[in-house]
Amino acid sequence: MDQKRLLKTIDAIASGYYKTDEELLESVVEQLVKSSKFNVTGGRIWKLSHSKKAYKLLFQAGNVQKIPDEFLLPLKEYQIFDIIEKQRTVLADETNKTLISKGIFRYSASGVGRKIIVGRKKYYDYLLAVNSENIGEDLRYTLNIVATVLTSRLKERFLAQSRKNLIQDIDKAKELQKSILPEHEYKFHFYELFGVTIPAEIVSGDFYDYLKIGEDEERLGIVVGDAASKGLAASAEAMYISGAIRMASTFQIKITPMMNRINQLVNRIFSDDKFSSLFYAELSIDKKGLCLYANAGQNPPIFYSKKNKTFSLLEPTGPLIGPAPNSRYDTDSINFKPGDVLVIYSDGIVEATNDKYEFYEENRLKKIIQSSFEKSPKEIAHTILDDVIKFGTKEPIYQDDKTLVVIKRIDE
Repeated sequence: MDQKRLLKTIDAIASGYYKTDEELLESVVEQLVKSSKFNVTGGRIWKLSHSKKAYKLLFQAGNVQKIPDEFLLPLKEYQIFDIIEKQRTVLADETNKTLISKGIFRYSASGVGRKIIVGRKKYYDYLLAVNSENIGEDLRYTLNIVATVLTSRLKERFLAQSRKNLIQDIDKAKELQKSILPEHEYKFHFYELFGVTIPAEIVSGDFYDYLKIGEDEERLGIVVGDAASKGLAASAEAMYISGAIRMASTFQIKITPMMNRINQLVNRIFSDDKFSSLFYAELSIDKKGLCLYANAGQNPPIFYSKKNKTFSLLEPTGPLIGPAPNSRYDTDSINFKPGDVLVIYSDGIVEATNDKYEFYEENRLKKIIQSSFEKSPKEIAHTILDDVIKFGTKEPIYQDDKTLVVIKRIDE
């Protein structure tokens, strides 16, 4: 299942009204089991009991034999809990005789919620465990996303119940973010670029950047990212990732190890509910128009070939940044010919909504690109934004940050 759509699906389920955290988690497990999209045959929620130093069975669903109510998994008997604390999601063979007798031979488990200290170790407040006929890396990535969204929702509920609204210095945050963003228009050898970010709130979780690379500046890095959620928390994460990539560019690190390192940093520095999609590309002075890129869960940028009058999508080459420290990212490439256009964009463009609850979507964006590719990058970007605004409602039901970067190779 597409990671961005998975994210939206789980977020929609978790956004409903629930009296308790347990009710929210139970609802998500039931949906995982019921939906054919996830290929999950059974699911369980375990809650950490500090006093008993064990995980206690809280809820179970699916086509599996039932485990006794309030069954305990002692912390000292499961070293796998230490791995979950570090990696969030594990795939493992069952060792408990009672659970094996219930037909549970192999499972996947993910940590959810806050981390709580028991003894000298940290453990997640909840464990989400599932059974599936296909327990592999795809399931691991799926559960990482599910656990990340659930952790985010649980923390929001906790904060809403326990804190008063704190006064934030919004103006300073806004000015700081504006000072970091590059100029809209940019020219690099036989390429012209135009980028723009329109925040949904005062500050944005979207970001873009242009990075000169090499002593002779023979390469240009282009970054577009989308930190989860909106507002100050998202803008803080966005600025951190942007700064980390800018620092990495000064050391001329290759794309794959750079993406791996950024992912590890975000996973370590930010809390469990923080993650980001990220697209990174490098242009060079190569006359064949080589462009190397990596896509960490970002909406696939759209590449339009002037000569062939065709579209190509730059699909993800790795998962979202942040949920798991051991994720890996591949590099791919395209070649620009004179007149070719690449449009990099965030969720706020294709998920703008109208009065009929319809999304703007990728196909409409393609039509605008095809009708305006002869224009300059600045004119193409403005044409897209004008059409998105025209499509949307006066008072949008859902509004997200909007970011566009348009790259065009001009005639040599």
